Amino acid sequence: MLIPARFNGPPGSGNGGYSAGLFAHGENGEVTLRMPPPLDTPLSLLDCQVRTADGAVVAEVAAEAEVDTVVPPIGYADAVEAAKGYAGFADHPFPTCYVCGPDRTDGLGIFPGRIADGSTAAPWTVPDDVAPATIWAALDCPGGWSVIGTGRPYVLGRIAVRLDRLPAPGDECVVRGALAASTGRKALVHTTLYAPDGTELARARATWIALPG
Repeated sequence: MLIPARFNGPPGSGNGGYSAGLFAHGENGEVTLRMPPPLDTPLSLLDCQVRTADGAVVAEVAAEAEVDTVVPPIGYADAVEAAKGYAGFADHPFPTCYVCGPDRTDGLGIFPGRIADGSTAAPWTVPDDVAPATIWAALDCPGGWSVIGTGRPYVLGRIAVRLDRLPAPGDECVVRGALAASTGRKALVHTTLYAPDGTELARARATWIALPG
């Protein structure tokens, strides 16, 4: 297994959602990241652990996980309006992130803006190369942006995904994110991906960790 450099989150490491989806082989389940996923580095999965060649544990993979919370849908036009207020346009801790980085022209272009209740919403045009790991990535950052604040960067620590079906390339979908709880440096968030007709495609539960300092 290898995470190509274009799928970065923070500089020099893999986007958490994409990496987790790759580690889970696109199946439903839960992935706990134990270190920033290295880019362009051979990795192996053995006994539910993703390791580097020198034995460092990158992640732990569980085949099953409960994901029982849905962030309610909103209309595509409302998501487009919400994205105009995306805080990452003005202040982004990792502006080249594959999923939500405004400096990327070859990323997913998901810009989750907050709506009145504090949850996030973003429109997303599905790319031609959509795969299960792409959906894990799309379910990542919209949850994080429900807790990320100015000067307060967070990174993904754990994510559990239930994927019902893939959208088609070119579909205009909506991704929703919401903060469930925050304690100390940890935040529990939920995300849901909706098809153009408003039906649910996938959902996730994730723990984000605030970076120290």
